[in-house]
Amino acid sequence: MIKTKIKKAEILADIIAKLKKQGKKIVFTNGCFDILHFAHVKYLEEARGKGDILIVGVNSTSSIKRIKGNLRPIISEHGRAGVIAALESVDFVTVFNESTPLNLIKKLKPDILIKGADWKTGSIVGAEVIKKYGGKVLRAKFLKGYSTSKIIEKIVKKNIL
Repeated sequence: MIKTKIKKAEILADIIAKLKKQGKKIVFTNGCFDILHFAHVKYLEEARGKGDILIVGVNSTSSIKRIKGNLRPIISEHGRAGVIAALESVDFVTVFNESTPLNLIKKLKPDILIKGADWKTGSIVGAEVIKKYGGKVLRAKFLKGYSTSKIIEKIVKKNIL
């Protein structure tokens, strides 16, 4: 089941086009999802509730290194994509190499783009593209106290490893 949910962007674009012809609302979100935690799960559940099909773009290893530095990610892109694909709320996962999902959003053309409420509306990558063709940009509730970076800091501070 997990393997069937992980698709290359080109294949996923074809699948989405067919689903849209069936009247399905496609929701897209993205992230690093380096160490999956409760806030990620709640966020993805909320995103799924906004439409019929949830697509998650997962940053590749090289993408995360550019964004967060050479010490990240902790988990490989295949491992992160697999964990996200295992979630019931997620229909499809694709890995992207760019620093932002802009090209992926242009290729997939989702109906709804959703990010966490910690993102300011004006800084959500792909928002303008989606709005141009009539799609919606939404922000999901942000659960305070959950952060992959803070989890890593806590592990290092406690010298657990």
